[in-house]
Amino acid sequence: MKKIEELDLEGKKVIIRVDYNVPINEKGEIVDDNRIVESLKTINYCLNKNCKLILLSHLGKVKTEEDLKTKSLKVVSERLSKLLGKEVMFIPKTRGIEVEEAISNMNEKDIIMLENTRFEDLDGKKESKNDPELGKYWASLGDVFINDAFGTCHRAHASNVGIASNIKEKALGFLVQKEVDNLLPIINNPEKPFVVILGGAKISDKIGTIKNLALKADYILVGGAMAYTFLKAKGISVGKSLIDEESIEFAKQMLSSTDKIILPIDHITNKDTENNNFTVKDMLDSDDIGLDIGPKTIDLFESYIAKCKTLFWNGPMGYYENEVYQKGTKELCDYISKLNITSVVGGGDTASCIINMGYKDKFTHVSTGGGASLELLEGKDLPGINL
Repeated sequence: MKKIEELDLEGKKVIIRVDYNVPINEKGEIVDDNRIVESLKTINYCLNKNCKLILLSHLGKVKTEEDLKTKSLKVVSERLSKLLGKEVMFIPKTRGIEVEEAISNMNEKDIIMLENTRFEDLDGKKESKNDPELGKYWASLGDVFINDAFGTCHRAHASNVGIASNIKEKALGFLVQKEVDNLLPIINNPEKPFVVILGGAKISDKIGTIKNLALKADYILVGGAMAYTFLKAKGISVGKSLIDEESIEFAKQMLSSTDKIILPIDHITNKDTENNNFTVKDMLDSDDIGLDIGPKTIDLFESYIAKCKTLFWNGPMGYYENEVYQKGTKELCDYISKLNITSVVGGGDTASCIINMGYKDKFTHVSTGGGASLELLEGKDLPGINL
């Protein structure tokens, strides 16, 4: 697929698939606008080419009529307008006469944002299942298509693959190109030693990634709830800690096939997740919940990180929703930020956590796509890139 600089955009109607799937709280306020900010380079480049912009994005999953009230992109269009210092016209429809008339009346440098593409999922999951007629319709609205939504590149949806299949002129935006440029070297030719940090809750979502990284990494440091699945697989007591039952057998296989996996040696524990009076233990009692890595584990992990030239990180080290249990993640961030290494963060919860802690600019690259970055590191082709 072409790069954006290879396109002739002058005066054309340009459809950009952006990824504005941002967290919104119960008050309807955007909690983290990183994905919107990261899209500005592509949008401003296009505006400087005097084209007309039509923006498409999804927001969350839309399964019921009730979701239509809380998953509108209107609040996102307002934030984008403020960031650009320019009006973004929001059309509360995904298709139809209102959309078509608004586009036909556009002037150069105008921006229109359509409603959440997943509103189309209420009728047979037309967006998520790449309905051919929907992709063809959206493609008919423009002259050029730019995919700048890395967070959905691992999915073949009507708003990325569907449009690209029905339009001649297409390219990757700057955000997606930056993701590819930073993530592919991690897989193809990481400078050694190469250390991987994995956390979060579920192993089952990352089995392919773990297998592939185990072939390339020198060490894999495992924290978060994921660590307790591995510890249980070793026959070590994990108390009432969260584990991924369906992945215990896989964890046993990995532990028996490689000595690269490094597990916690002490834990921040409590009897429930909301109680802040924690204790530090080397071994968990039957009623303990492991909620963060302990100080000995932090030192252990840092001893491996100190040796590395390339680092990839996906998954917090603790129950990061409670600030009390963010220390493991924060101390590793602080340590990594002082090293002269290539450090890449694999999107999702890890990215949000690191950004909220103020470490975004301390890493070589913080991905905007959790699932997409993991599938790329698993060695899979991403349908939203190979168009």
